[in-house]
Amino acid sequence: MLREFMVASFSEEGSLCRAVERIREAGFKIYDVYAPYPVHGLEERMGLHRSRLPVIAFLAGLAGCAGAFGLQFYCSVLDWSLDVGGKPPNSTLAFVPIAFELTVLSAGLATVAAFLARCKLFPGASPAQFERGTTEDAFALVLRRRDTTFDAGLARRLLLESGARNVTLKQVGP
Repeated sequence: MLREFMVASFSEEGSLCRAVERIREAGFKIYDVYAPYPVHGLEERMGLHRSRLPVIAFLAGLAGCAGAFGLQFYCSVLDWSLDVGGKPPNSTLAFVPIAFELTVLSAGLATVAAFLARCKLFPGASPAQFERGTTEDAFALVLRRRDTTFDAGLARRLLLESGARNVTLKQVGP
């Protein structure tokens, strides 16, 4: 099934920001915006929510820490307790370095995996570049046509009034 997108290209940052604001005010949902460099305040204008990656990192770090303490406690207290220099088998301070390392490792790996999965950057994925030059000097605003209530004429007029160089309809396969 082909998906249909409306792509507007811009030559400057200011006209892109105006177009994002006008399109959102008109009730359209923005699929994505492509820019050759980070544009300050664009996330707020697009209405994007904060990322949930910190939550994933925290939960993965917590799981890594609990797993490290649990494994060390099981190995040194329950399974193979040794009397070394009269120390108790449950020497929690000795477990801290390994627990710290596994906390950082599991949080880092889970964050990278979640980021790549969310951005669909898995091996074999084809890049989604709707407009040429968006990695060099052009800006692009992409709207997705999902149903028959999408008013393409209104969207095109708003984009052109905001300073778009051109507005095209593109069809992309699955």
